[in-house]
Amino acid sequence: MNGLLPGFVDPVADAQSAFRAVLEAMARPGRVQHLPHPPAPPSPLSPAAGAVLLALADAGTPLWLDAGAEAAGWAVFHAGCPLVENPGAAAFALATGAPPALASLDPGTDEEPQRAATLILQVASLAEGRGWHLSGPGIEHEHRLEVQGAPDGFLEAWAANRARFPLGVDVILCAGECVAALPRGVAIREG
Repeated sequence: MNGLLPGFVDPVADAQSAFRAVLEAMARPGRVQHLPHPPAPPSPLSPAAGAVLLALADAGTPLWLDAGAEAAGWAVFHAGCPLVENPGAAAFALATGAPPALASLDPGTDEEPQRAATLILQVASLAEGRGWHLSGPGIEHEHRLEVQGAPDGFLEAWAANRARFPLGVDVILCAGECVAALPRGVAIREG
């Protein structure tokens, strides 16, 4: 693998830091978390998307991604995750372009809703205080999150995803070196 870009500089500490940021993002939906030491993955992956992937994926989590052969090789080498061609078979789907439909991803089962897929969605930017109105578990009253680069029809697809609760897909938004999360129980309305 000549020319393979490195993963985390300090694999243990940096992975733990990224994992904590994702946990914080999931516990506080719509709050933007900055990743202090993300990797420099191959283009078109953002540092945040690379960090989330390396912190969460492993040999037991099938991955679908649309970022090309170099990014796929990087993910397999550093995370050890198997790649799948069908997004519906993935534990994690990482989209740098148009994502697969939320309804096409694994929503979990009534017995094991926690086994649902997670969509890691790369967007242009994330900012708090304006944009979407978020409410639901983990949000005291309401939180505002502006997401630049969300795919067309995302809010409609999200409403259908939320209606399946406790089944459904969780989404981790990645922009630059920042992440924010949308757990499946969160309601979103336009700002």
